[in-house]
Amino acid sequence: MAYLFTSESVSEGHPDKVADQISDALIDNFLAFDAQSKVACETLVTTGQVVLAGEVKSKTYLDVQKIARDVIVRIGYTKSEYMFEANSCGILSAIHEQSADINRGVERKNKMDQGAGDQGMMFGYACNETDDYMPLPLDLAHKLLIELAAIRRENKEIKYLRPDSKSQVTLEYDDNNKPVRIDAIVISTQHDDFDKNDNKMLAKIKKDIIDILIPRVMKKYPKYKHLFNNNIQYHINPTGKFVIGGPHGDTGVTGRKIIVDTYGGKGAHGGGAFSGKDPSKVDRSAAYATRHIAKNMVAAGLCDEVLVQVSYAIGVAKPMGIFVDTNGTAKVNMTDGEIAKKIESIFDMRPYAIEQRLKLRNPIYSETASYGHMGRKNETVTKTFSTPDGKTKNVKVELFTWEKLDYVSKVKKAFGLK
Repeated sequence: MAYLFTSESVSEGHPDKVADQISDALIDNFLAFDAQSKVACETLVTTGQVVLAGEVKSKTYLDVQKIARDVIVRIGYTKSEYMFEANSCGILSAIHEQSADINRGVERKNKMDQGAGDQGMMFGYACNETDDYMPLPLDLAHKLLIELAAIRRENKEIKYLRPDSKSQVTLEYDDNNKPVRIDAIVISTQHDDFDKNDNKMLAKIKKDIIDILIPRVMKKYPKYKHLFNNNIQYHINPTGKFVIGGPHGDTGVTGRKIIVDTYGGKGAHGGGAFSGKDPSKVDRSAAYATRHIAKNMVAAGLCDEVLVQVSYAIGVAKPMGIFVDTNGTAKVNMTDGEIAKKIESIFDMRPYAIEQRLKLRNPIYSETASYGHMGRKNETVTKTFSTPDGKTKNVKVELFTWEKLDYVSKVKKAFGLK
């Protein structure tokens, strides 16, 4: 029976994402100057205020205020009328030393015995709906906002846009679980108060979103063009007005968009957030590792979709176990339990092994903090970091290593796939 499925995304100007980006910028700066840094950093943003809190063990010293302000500038909160502005907002740091009780469970003489930084279960998911092996509703929701942000920064076709925005895409699937059309699109975008007549202002925004944003997305991603149709229900700024937004409209906190960060509600989620955590925290590293497993399984042709779970006890290196659910799409004559056992022999899921395999002790996290941690482009870039005394450091890093298809041949060989 045909059904509808919905996913949402939020822009880099959304208050929760502002918090995520500041937390991950701190992570990157710590790792750039001390790769063994242990960091769990939370950020809260509200009207004219940023609060930094968390635990750190590191050999380096950072100007956390400058790092936070640089992030806010990059996002676009640079005008006083936003009531949250990079140069004028207050920044309070309550970051302190990491608990010795936690640290003793993580560090080991033999690095391969490094324990998990906390207990918990983590999930990875992949499907063949898109070239990136991501669920299509979330992929489209992200792409709409990425393009909307590009339009905002160009400041040519639409000049009233502000940084905060949200999207939601509802897709219709057929009896074979294949997406056939877009049923509804929701776009809520913060904007300048550019007309005294609210109805005229809303009409202008609706027209611009439908006539400018949607055609740009269709042109940029022609593979999705057939999903757009004349019967899409558009809900543009459904409240009628969205001038008050960003951290002034809603308080933002690190780690509150975990479904946007992962699979848009497809698959499952263990509950742990990513941003602000160094890779010794398996909430982050093991979630990336299970995505890496799932993506390589689907790309190898082992199944059409798969959910992979791993779980840990704090301070223990060996995971409790690996669970696999192919949702009946496996192409081999094996149970999911048998598949899981074989997968366990291919991928070493001890925390230190994950760190090494995916190169996680590098400053690679700022790029993850908006528009999803999964389904992103694996590429090598050079990033520049500065110390409080003015010295700069260039670091060449590989981004989104968990998106690589470098284990496809190993999976094919293990399962006898051609």
